[in-house]
Amino acid sequence: GPVAETFRVIQEAMTEEYVRSTQGVFQFELSGDGGGTWYIDLKTKGGSAGFGKPPVTADVVMSMSSTDFVKMFTDKLKPFLAFMPGNSIIKSVTLSLEK
Repeated sequence: GPVAETFRVIQEAMTEEYVRSTQGVFQFELSGDGGGTWYIDLKTKGGSAGFGKPPVTADVVMSMSSTDFVKMFTDKLKPFLAFMPGNSIIKSVTLSLEK
């Protein structure tokens, strides 16, 4: 489905440089078709993305519809609009500020 295809494209686009510069793990709780728990790990060497819980604790956990997720990652929905009240919920955010 569209969600699995989006994560496949994300996985293929991942580079070690991008993982090294991002250093974040994102967990998505998606509702609707193709929903469930999905993740993007941009912290662990090599990075990964897929279905299920991330291999390490997520820095950000977001809940949204699978339709909005696909739209957001295919530039059909601006991230700002995805996080407007009622569209999604950010459950937790852990930030690390390094100098």
